[in-house]
Amino acid sequence: MSKLFSGIQPTGDLHLGNYFGAITNWVNLQKEHDTVYSIVDLHAITSDYDPETLRDQSVELAIDLIACGIDPEESILFIQSDVVEHVELQWILNSVTSYGDLTRMTQFKEKSQDKEFINAGLFSYPVLQAADILLYKAEKVPVGEDQVQHIELTRRVARRFNHTYGDFFPEPEPIIGHGARIMSTADPEQKMSKSGHEKHMIGLMEDRDSIWEKVKSAVTDPGGVEGEEMSPGVANLFTLLELTAPDDVLEGFKEDHREGELMYIELKEAVYEHLVSTLEPIWEKREDLEKDPGKVEEYLQHGRDRAEEIARENMREVRKLVGVRRRAR
Repeated sequence: MSKLFSGIQPTGDLHLGNYFGAITNWVNLQKEHDTVYSIVDLHAITSDYDPETLRDQSVELAIDLIACGIDPEESILFIQSDVVEHVELQWILNSVTSYGDLTRMTQFKEKSQDKEFINAGLFSYPVLQAADILLYKAEKVPVGEDQVQHIELTRRVARRFNHTYGDFFPEPEPIIGHGARIMSTADPEQKMSKSGHEKHMIGLMEDRDSIWEKVKSAVTDPGGVEGEEMSPGVANLFTLLELTAPDDVLEGFKEDHREGELMYIELKEAVYEHLVSTLEPIWEKREDLEKDPGKVEEYLQHGRDRAEEIARENMREVRKLVGVRRRAR
């Protein structure tokens, strides 16, 4: 099986957009690839964050991922900062990364806009991302369309390293995510996101009452006209229903919409009911994991050991190729 790498930052709570847009895909990819999943806490420190809570957030995210179906025995699941080779490889890759390429990165332009202080870490963030991927000689990287530019840069970095020092790194291919695009129920013109007001996201571990309030108050339209095109808010509710409900339920509501007989309160009730049914097994598994924190730590240590074994072996070869001393153990 091909080696696959992906990472996620431990910033804020997971929401439905994360789950249906990426994590369900991660779970499915475990069956087809040799998967390495990292909680990239070093990336998190390039933006405003709370040092007092970062460690706990990293562990909490690991619990969430396992509860969602990431198997820590089948996949390598670890916290990025536990494997120091990520930073070592980033420094080496800095020397084969074009300054011009980094200045053209869209996310750097967006994240640095209107900032009084722009740290160098934010600028070189894509090099660390390349190191994350290449350290494990990953051949595949699942990404959304907004991350394809980062994979293209990683491929250029790998190509330049291989040209300079000799063939070593594969040029990873993106797996463009086909996960659902979940929009804010409060403003269906914008993607559900951790940034912004809490009302714009439904947390994966949010309590039932809060989820119902957000679904019940979801923006729809005046509606009720036969054959009328769905508004963004209604389409978003149908997306959630499609992801969680049986086909016959979905088709029934679609027929009501086509006939101009759709009752939005009934649609919202169905979305809530099937959404909660989908999330309940995740909540239950998370509750079990919380009761045994030692087991979670075992999973993370096991993931770290497996990741370190690969990282150390690859870095021994990288040091040899670039002409720096072998680190003593």
